Amino acid sequence: MDNNVIAKVGNIEITKQHMINIIRSLPQQQAMEVSTQAGAKRLLDEMIAGELLYLDALDHNVQEEDEFKTTLEEATHGLLQRYAIQKLLQNITATDEEVQLYYEKNKNKFISSDQLKARHILVEKESEAKKIKGEIEGGLDFSEAAQKYSTCPSKEKGGDLGLFEKGRMVPEFEEVAFALEVGELSDLVKTSFGYHLIMVDEKIAAGEKTFEEVASQLNQMVVQEKQGEVYDAKLTELKAKYVVEVNEEAIK
Repeated sequence: MDNNVIAKVGNIEITKQHMINIIRSLPQQQAMEVSTQAGAKRLLDEMIAGELLYLDALDHNVQEEDEFKTTLEEATHGLLQRYAIQKLLQNITATDEEVQLYYEKNKNKFISSDQLKARHILVEKESEAKKIKGEIEGGLDFSEAAQKYSTCPSKEKGGDLGLFEKGRMVPEFEEVAFALEVGELSDLVKTSFGYHLIMVDEKIAAGEKTFEEVASQLNQMVVQEKQGEVYDAKLTELKAKYVVEVNEEAIK
């Protein structure tokens, strides 16, 4: 048997590439599950089962049954629709000039809200949070305290939460964080996660996002807009070519 052939079912060959194609089509979690030797064996068993059922269906001339023919016709109909749309829109791209022009005309769509760069320490008990606060006020560096005491994974980065806008954190945390001054240590903040101590490193006021910040998003938006225009123009053309009748009474 060819090394590229994993299994044979009757005269049907199941190849490595066939399995790779199936794995690539799976959601990430499922793809990870079949990446192990045991997972790959389960997938192969499923592929073999599918081919066995396929051969059995051929032996019983299922392809000649009216129900199958109707199902095949409906599937082909839908597949042709999706393929036609894909073929119509797949080569549409945006030039640098179009992207820049779109940004200039739509700057009001790219407004950032107030943002903070902050660190925090999370512990379970109020008494522990009070003790840590006292140590920081006594001179212990906030980042060192986070690495030493915090139960949040951010402890590995000194409690750094990065840059975030309003709406990203739980309300109790957010209300205190956005009221702090840069370098100011918060009082204890209780949330459903436990007790927090917060320190703000940087505050960025709301304002227009730069072209560089939204460039990839802009490109996608321009392409989608152009695709919409091409799609609408094609439908107008086709409605003039083919007769479309709608029974308004039937859809009430």
